[in-house]
Amino acid sequence: MQALLSPASLSLAALIVVIVFSLTSRINVGVLAVALATGVAVLFARWKPDELAALFPSSLFLTLVGVTLLFSAAQANGTLEAIAGRITALSGGHASMLPILFFLFALCLSCVGPGGAAATALIAPLAMASAARAGVPMLLMALAVGNGANAGNLSPVTSMGIVAQASMAKAGLLGHGMAAFAASFLAHTIVAVAAYLLFGGLTLLRKGRDVDAIVAPPLPMSAKHWVTLVVLAIWILGVIFLGLQPGLSGFVAAAFLIALKLADDGPAVKGVPWNVIMMVSGVSVLIGVMDKTGGLEMFTTALTKIMTPTTANGALAFVTGVISTYSSTSGVVYPAFLPTVADLAQKLGGGSALEMALSICVGAALVDVSPLSTIGALAIAATPPGATDMRKLFRGMLLWGFAMALVAALFCQLFIHFFAW
Repeated sequence: MQALLSPASLSLAALIVVIVFSLTSRINVGVLAVALATGVAVLFARWKPDELAALFPSSLFLTLVGVTLLFSAAQANGTLEAIAGRITALSGGHASMLPILFFLFALCLSCVGPGGAAATALIAPLAMASAARAGVPMLLMALAVGNGANAGNLSPVTSMGIVAQASMAKAGLLGHGMAAFAASFLAHTIVAVAAYLLFGGLTLLRKGRDVDAIVAPPLPMSAKHWVTLVVLAIWILGVIFLGLQPGLSGFVAAAFLIALKLADDGPAVKGVPWNVIMMVSGVSVLIGVMDKTGGLEMFTTALTKIMTPTTANGALAFVTGVISTYSSTSGVVYPAFLPTVADLAQKLGGGSALEMALSICVGAALVDVSPLSTIGALAIAATPPGATDMRKLFRGMLLWGFAMALVAALFCQLFIHFFAW
């Protein structure tokens, strides 16, 4: 009985509760995680409140807020919308090109900073409306946008990429952000090509259907849009080549736009995904408690029961993929699983911690086009009324999401070692 009430076992139980709630409810599990962490640390481990407060990921919090604030400002002043409005003109009226162009545009926009959810929120309405007008199957376009946005989601300057890198750093894996990005990019590109071949792309190519796919004239590019693009370009170059801290430099860039009245601070601040940031920060606090009380070691010991050194990559990709189908990738899966990989490799007596970490990154992300995820839900919500059978679209994306857990397991088991630089 005493062992069951130890801080280590209680912290592990708290994580299980958080995961269950993330799978079965819509509450922000970051709040729940902090509450449970407080109970375990203060009541059972007898910590002082300041010891628990010290576990708050302040650096990660500032980074996430700074990056998302900058792109929220760019979206609020219409810059991103003005760019998005020009993408359909590149199709030349060829419907078969639209899924490819929107995949590439979602990829590019996602990887330079906004991340997958923000890129999908911006692009999906235009993409789905264009698909409806041009006769492109809705499922194909939804998967093109979702996989494009996800393909860029682990870029080192996106919020998702930052969370993944911070979580990997807790396992002693530093400087592997580009490896995670490359693995995720290739996996999503492969499945996007498969979706194009399976769900109507070849039919569109054979028809050679030429249509006026532009659903609305693009917004004109004003001076504030051009200045915003220059600021974003300078920020990206500074982060990549000068080693600027993404969050703090993001605050500077956003403050510049706001001070010059090129963006309104109200909509910019409102557009920051506070719910996601709260979720990530809260779960990180709980993981910190688990680490210091021994619960994290118990967690990795439990994981070793379902895998061997030779099957660890595929098994982790599958397990995290299934959990991520219903849960938050950045808020729950990455903070909970990535810090365990070094201890997991040691307990298994073999295997590569980096390969396991990359498998978690790919497995959890590849399923995120499910309609139960933010990206998949945004794509469905952007579908014009009457354009398709919505129940059929939902079912198709749900089945695709579940299938991606198996695809991720196969991909990681066979190929992830190529990315373990």
